[in-house]
Amino acid sequence: MDLSLFGAILPLGLGAVGSSIGCGIAGMTCHGVMSKTDEGHGLLIGLSAMPASQTIYGFVLMILFSQVDPSKISGLSLFGIGLLCGLGLMASAIYQGKACSSAILGVSKKASMAGKSFISPGIIESFALFAMIGGIVLTSR
Repeated sequence: MDLSLFGAILPLGLGAVGSSIGCGIAGMTCHGVMSKTDEGHGLLIGLSAMPASQTIYGFVLMILFSQVDPSKISGLSLFGIGLLCGLGLMASAIYQGKACSSAILGVSKKASMAGKSFISPGIIESFALFAMIGGIVLTSR
């Protein structure tokens, strides 16, 4: 059994699971808030879509990991790297969805928070970027 193929798909699969959960959490809050207001829907939709980026990072890692030279990295190593990167992407997306949900609620109560509402979700996004960059660095040795 070639674990390298599993290692290549894990970041995408786990990132997509996390993005689904995160976008679901933020999207449910977004719909509730949009039903009570006629303004600012674009900002709310943007916040609810933020956790989708982890799937993009997972897709990038899948492409890169599937092209790794097997003489340089063992299948087990690639599996481990893929698993840990995928878990990082998944956790980041879920918690980003929760942060986006609270940001949406905050903006609904005080519109002047609109610009500041991206700060916490942006910080959480950075951990997904660290996971992706770590995977790239470890597989490009």
